[in-house]
Amino acid sequence: MAALKRPLQEMPPHVRRALLELRLMQAYEDRPPYQRNDYLAWIARAKREDTRRKRLNQMLDELEAGDRYMKMSWRPAECAKT
Repeated sequence: MAALKRPLQEMPPHVRRALLELRLMQAYEDRPPYQRNDYLAWIARAKREDTRRKRLNQMLDELEAGDRYMKMSWRPAECAKT
C-alpha cells in the first residue's frame, strides 16, 4: 500500500455506526486508502454539526452509488480494466 500524503484519520464511532447500519462498510473498505482518509478528514473538518451530517450523508450516498467520489465520477480499478 502506498503511503498517504495526509495524516491518517481515525474513524469516528458515528461514521462506523452509519456504515454498519446501512451495510456500506464493505463499499467503504473497497475504496482506495486515500479516498477513505479524505472522506473522514472532510467530515471532521466541518465546524457545524449539520455540515458534518450533510457530508456524512454525501459519503454514504456516494458509497451506495459506487460511481462517485467527492461529487466526481469514479470507477473502481477492476471496472476500469474491462
